[in-house]
Parts: sequence; C-alpha cells; structure tokens
Amino acid sequence: MEKGRVPVFFLVALTVWTAMNAYVLWRVLSLPVPVRLLPRTAVIGVAACLWASYLLARVLESAGMDGVARVLEWVGANWFGIVFLAFVCLLAVDIITGFGYWLSGIAPRLRVVAVMAACALAIFANVQGRRAPVVREYEVSLQGLPVTLDGTTLAVVSDTHLGTMIGSRWLDRRVDQVQALKPDLIILAGDIVEGDTENDWQIAAGLRRLSAPLGVWGVTGNHEFYAGLDRSIRMLNDAGVRVLRDESVEVKPGLVISGVDDLTARRRRGGTADYLQRALAKRPAGATVFVSHSPLQPERAAQLGVGLMLSGHTHDGQIWPFMYFVRLTYPLIYGRYDIHGMTAIVGRGTGTWGPRMRLWGRAEILKITLRSSATT
Repeated sequence: MEKGRVPVFFLVALTVWTAMNAYVLWRVLSLPVPVRLLPRTAVIGVAACLWASYLLARVLESAGMDGVARVLEWVGANWFGIVFLAFVCLLAVDIITGFGYWLSGIAPRLRVVAVMAACALAIFANVQGRRAPVVREYEVSLQGLPVTLDGTTLAVVSDTHLGTMIGSRWLDRRVDQVQALKPDLIILAGDIVEGDTENDWQIAAGLRRLSAPLGVWGVTGNHEFYAGLDRSIRMLNDAGVRVLRDESVEVKPGLVISGVDDLTARRRRGGTADYLQRALAKRPAGATVFVSHSPLQPERAAQLGVGLMLSGHTHDGQIWPFMYFVRLTYPLIYGRYDIHGMTAIVGRGTGTWGPRMRLWGRAEILKITLRSSATT
C-alpha cells in the first residue's frame, strides 16, 4: 500500500500534464498565424518532444548521459511554466468566447493575443524567478519564552531545491544573505536538495558555512524523500545541519525546537500515524517552535501546545495563478496565520522548483524575532 500510492500520484500528475499539453496544442493549431505556415505534423512532433523532454532527461541522467540530460531538463522545466501560462491564457479566452461559439469572428485573434501574453508572462516570470530572495521579517510573541530569550532571532530557509537547476554559486550567495542577518538560530525547513543531484559534496560544502550560536537545524521535505531519505539526511548531517526527525530538542532552557519528517511524502506513502504526537509528546518545558515542511495539521500542532509553526512547500503557487490550485490541498498557503492562539508562518520558499520562474511574488528568506509574552 505504501509503495503503491506514489506511482498513483505521479500517474495523476502525468495525466494532468498530458491534458494541459494536448489542450494548448489543440488551440495553437487553430491559430491563424504563424502555425498554419508550418506542416501540421512538424508542430505536433515538436510539441510531443517538448512534452517528453523532462521525463527523457530523467532517463538519460540515470543512463549517465548528464550533459544531454541537463539540457533537456532545462528545456522541460521551462516548457512546464510556458504551458501552464498558455493553458491559463487560452482557457480564459475560451471561457469568454464560449470556446469560439460566441464572438466567433475575433476568437482566433484573441487566441493569438493569449499566446503572446503567455510568452510575455513567461519572460517576466523568468526574470522574477532569478532575482535574489527578499528578507521577510516577523515578530512572534511566545507563551513560556523566558524574558532572557526575548529578541532571539531565527533565519528560516526552505525550498532551495539545490541540484542541476540551482547550484553551488547560487547557494553561496544565499548563505551570505543568511549570515548577514546574524541570526541566533538557523532553520532549513525542507526541500533543500532536489531529487536529481549527484553533487552532494558541493552542497554540503556550501551549507557548512552556515553558523549560528544556537545551531543550524533542519527537517526533511518531500524532495529529500525523492532524492533518497538516508542519503539526504547524511548529506545534511555532513554539512553540520541537525535534522529533526519526529523529535524535540531544547536549544536553550525555555526554548524548544521540534520537527517532523515531511507529512506530504508520508501521506503519499500511506502513512497514517500521529507524527506530531510522536515529535511533541515528550518535549522539555518551554516555548515550542515546531517545523514541518508541509503546512499540514496546524490545528493538531496548536492542540499539542506549539507556540510557533514554521512551514514551506507551497511556494505560494510560484507561478500565478497556480496558488488557487495549491490551496485546494494546503489551506495555509503563504504568510502568517493565527490557529487557536498558535502562530503559523508559511514561507514562499527561497528557491524555485522546476522552471526558474516566479509570478508575481519574490522568493524569500524569513527573519523571525521571538518575543516573550511576559514583556508584551
């Protein structure tokens, strides 16, 4: 059962991806220019190659053909973003024109405009996706935090997806950004590595530069599972990151940090245990900062006495308007929430997954200042 759910998830994702490509191709073939000047079979052939490029990259990578695989991965990742934007723009035109039954005289020209708009948005999203993350600051009052720890700062990084698309030079710049904040504690909130990287030593060397008085802590994300859980944890440990796996640790008297292995990955593998109870049940007394890569079960975390829950995973949809689809699964998608007295903060992510695109929100690093409730 546990192994069966993952293939089902990817089968559903592949079906949706195929349907989006088929719809965009159908509408592109109806454009008055310039597609009609090209052989129909050539257009279909190119579209099929683009549809398969990312999957083919994975196959070639496993066969040791890394150079070709990286080119195809770049093509496939960007094609994903372009197809999504084209799908949204073309569907908007079809809804307005009743799929061509209304305004039939101008519907083909509106589809040309839709394709041009999708291309323009893709270019803008590429620029936005490559900009340095902003630093998003929050202040959080925590019940039980000693007055002596008032003003403790956390730097939170998530969803860097380090691999072939985002490499060591990008990581070095992000480490410099984090260290410039001079945080008391650093948290890596999952999806630090991508499932396709073989450059563990480069990633570990970059992460090893992270340092803070109260340590560098982390949890696994779903992509650590894809990359191989044991391998990912070993690499993070080699980099000096203390990975929290359904456990709690007192970093200083009165301040506890807790973390769980990714709940999304476990759910896709059929996991049904109360992982939060396992992580939080025997924690020391004090204010609790709970880290879960996926923003799931916040009510349960609040019930168990968590003061601050930190998550990533959603990327805030990454490419507008994808966030509306993400919200169907993750109601806490971005920003600050109050859950029965507990503060939950979901970061937008420090990197990108798939295409190096963001529309409209910038990537971010979180800086969180903890306040003792005794001083407020």
